[in-house]
Amino acid sequence: MLDLIGVRAQALADVPATDDDWYANLLWVQRRKCLLLMHTGTLFPVLAADISKRDLRDLGSWATGSIEAALAEEHFPPNTLGMLDPAALQVARTASRSMLGFMTQAAHEFQYMVEQSGGLERADVGALNHQLRRFLRNRGGYHQPVELAARRVSEGSVEY
Repeated sequence: MLDLIGVRAQALADVPATDDDWYANLLWVQRRKCLLLMHTGTLFPVLAADISKRDLRDLGSWATGSIEAALAEEHFPPNTLGMLDPAALQVARTASRSMLGFMTQAAHEFQYMVEQSGGLERADVGALNHQLRRFLRNRGGYHQPVELAARRVSEGSVEY
């Protein structure tokens, strides 16, 4: 991932972890690059298939746009999972090994769903994202990421 976006390990930020952090992981599915983003507090996944280095030239804008589109698909306001500011993006060291485990699980689930769909070129990536957001995850009890995101909206921590 760091090579793809042109960031050296020495340049990684050292920032305290929060529940509004996003993790990113580069996946190879059928020899195509895919990028998985996952929100720490809700485990809400955003998976983009068949990306290129050019897509990630402005990682902040690309990630923010992808997250906002995913939230809109689920009928959530754009600030459901924290304020999204492309200029504030920092590429930082991994602060949570459990997040890596959740992302690995989501990556395996995505690869399996792609195979069941007949391959990446036949898969409806939007529908697969929809499914991924409804798989149970053990985040202080078993919850669906979309349920945790909806809870943020219903608790009033997010304004429309």
